[in-house]
Amino acid sequence: MTHCKSAPLHAVHKLYQYRKSLSTKPFAARGKKLVRCPQCLLGQQFCTCNLRQYLNSNVSFMLIMYDDEVLKPTNSGRLIADLIPNTHAFLWNRTQPDENMLALIADEKYQPYIVFPEQYQEAGQEVVTQVNANGDLAKTPLFILLDGSWREAIKMYRKSSYLHNIPMLSFSPELLATYALRKGSHEFQLATAEVASLVLTAANEPLNAVALNKWFDLFVESSLLGRNRRAKETLLPISDFEEAYLHAVKAAKQAN
Repeated sequence: MTHCKSAPLHAVHKLYQYRKSLSTKPFAARGKKLVRCPQCLLGQQFCTCNLRQYLNSNVSFMLIMYDDEVLKPTNSGRLIADLIPNTHAFLWNRTQPDENMLALIADEKYQPYIVFPEQYQEAGQEVVTQVNANGDLAKTPLFILLDGSWREAIKMYRKSSYLHNIPMLSFSPELLATYALRKGSHEFQLATAEVASLVLTAANEPLNAVALNKWFDLFVESSLLGRNRRAKETLLPISDFEEAYLHAVKAAKQAN
């Protein structure tokens, strides 16, 4: 695979460039000697930019990212913006939340939902498990994901009062356990892109959820190949993951 220079920049790419401009020294990620594509941050020989394409979706996502999370090559939040056109990304700030972010949450054309475990529900906060997303809704669902480590996500939620008076979309422990089991090779704690796929299913966009899952699978395999983290005898051809993703995208687009 080669880097696709014409691939359009999205919200996470732009936030990455902004956050990088604030850094006084290079971000020291694992595998820092690897020559990476500046957009997908995968090794150049495993770049997936030429496969990236938008899905048809009736929902919007907002990523609120913890400090240097956007700089990490392992961050999966960018995968949501790769496929879902109406995706926004902001850096979290405890004392000075981004005014554009707050305006978006308050925008009358959106119905915001914070995606978080029900056990952190604030007093009086509504909790839902499904969202009937379709083109006939008066407001577009805006799903807010807190992107960082689990400890960072809890901190962001607890210290962001503007998130406490909007509905919470939450998934049952049983669903999360079943999903993690089905994924097999991943830890119980789901990546941001995996959570987004659950959101898409809850919003009645199951084929988009499958496409995002396959995009995530390709991302994981490409990342591991770039770091030489897989034994040769366990490797499937990367083309298998590419084909599975492209098949899922085609199915999703045909259904819409």
